[in-house]
Amino acid sequence: MSTPAEPAEPPVFRLAYVPGVIPDKWVRMWGERVPDVRLELVAVPAADAADLVRDRHVDVVLLRLPIDRSGLHAIPLYTETSVVVVEKEHVLTVADELTVDDLDDDVVLHPHDDTLDWDRLPGRPAVARPDTTAGAIELVAAGVGVLIVPQSLARLHHRKSLTYRPLIGTDDAPVPQSQVALSWIEGETTDLVEEFIGIVRGRTVNSTRGRGPAGGEDGAKSAGAKAGSGKAASSGKSAGTSAGRQSPKGAQQRGRPGRPGKPGRGGKPGKPRRRR
Repeated sequence: MSTPAEPAEPPVFRLAYVPGVIPDKWVRMWGERVPDVRLELVAVPAADAADLVRDRHVDVVLLRLPIDRSGLHAIPLYTETSVVVVEKEHVLTVADELTVDDLDDDVVLHPHDDTLDWDRLPGRPAVARPDTTAGAIELVAAGVGVLIVPQSLARLHHRKSLTYRPLIGTDDAPVPQSQVALSWIEGETTDLVEEFIGIVRGRTVNSTRGRGPAGGEDGAKSAGAKAGSGKAASSGKSAGTSAGRQSPKGAQQRGRPGRPGKPGRGGKPGKPRRRR
């Protein structure tokens, strides 16, 4: 008597994301468009994000640029505002927004996992660099200094005793900004990866890319049915060809020279053409 085969494991698509990035909307859309493939979320530290997808532990990752792009694709999705995290009682809170020059007298913390690409960090340097952004937030709350981070990280590490202000750059002192990007391995753009790219880029459900309802052979048939109908579709005439032709009546009205003083008539001068 044969042993019944074990049921096959359902397909899984693994999405990693760094702190502060909220993929909820895209996860919900994935469930609507690709219900037969489970989306598995993996929270990952910013420093490990690129290596995680490079080593194929996940299919795609939402991370912050800049990164080492060797062997990876990276599609920038949006740019985050850089903000200064300070104590609520700090003198800097009197302003609605700050510039780099406003930080000259403050200790500016620079954690090792900072994703902002500084040419020169503003303010006065701290005695030591914190290992993580979370650790730097602890120091800000203790009154040790201030911290510059993408706005999403300031919200993630919110504390009642802390607040933040946007940091505005100038021509002489530009402020780096974080870009959130979708990254995956070069040369491995599968149908599922293409499907997720379409979701984060706002493609409609009827896009012919990926493996959604409109993808593949069924999608091509659906698109063909919408592109042509009636006799034009059955005879194989393209939409562009039929749209570009003029009817004989239209040509008679617009393009044929008529008798001087009587535009719109064809045939020999003085003899109006019989209308069909």
